[in-house]
Amino acid sequence: MIIGISGGTGAGKTTLVNYAANLLGKNDTLILSQDRYYKHLPALSFEERCLINFDHPDALDLDLLAAHVMQLQKGNSIKSPVYSFEQHLRMNDIEVFHPKKYILIEGILVFAHVPLHELFDYKVYIDADIDKRIERRVKRDVSTRGRTKEEVLARFENTLHTMHNQFIAPHLSASDMVIKNNDLNFAKDQMHLWIETVIK
Repeated sequence: MIIGISGGTGAGKTTLVNYAANLLGKNDTLILSQDRYYKHLPALSFEERCLINFDHPDALDLDLLAAHVMQLQKGNSIKSPVYSFEQHLRMNDIEVFHPKKYILIEGILVFAHVPLHELFDYKVYIDADIDKRIERRVKRDVSTRGRTKEEVLARFENTLHTMHNQFIAPHLSASDMVIKNNDLNFAKDQMHLWIETVIK
């Protein structure tokens, strides 16, 4: 079973995806993130790569992600890229993933690519208020991706709002489940109920 999980940046997707994996059983669940599939552009300088709009679908190799999901669907293993957010490049390493009973595909833009979107048996949209999303994005990017608070806030102002409205928010109404995640405990209760009543 292939479940797509999307929503705006900072909505809490990663936390809820990991929670869903615990409910489904970690041994039975594979999590595959779109963040592995940013395009590899070593011909560009670091300064040029920093100017890329990473919140637009064109920044991702979503065709490769869709091809990998199809291979997993057929019972085949895949060799997934490993991406460095500090350098905006894929690393030399790869990671091998084997198919499992439940495959969770998560990322802000996984619903924006039609060939990938059509592979999902279920689509879950994680929603949160804008102030909560900004707060979470700042905390994550400063602590794990080498960004400054000013950089993150500027990205929200200059690109994230527009990209969210154009490529992410329109998919809320077409999702099978919408989980509001301003309060994590409430969101976990929603996820738990959905999995117990629909998935299992």
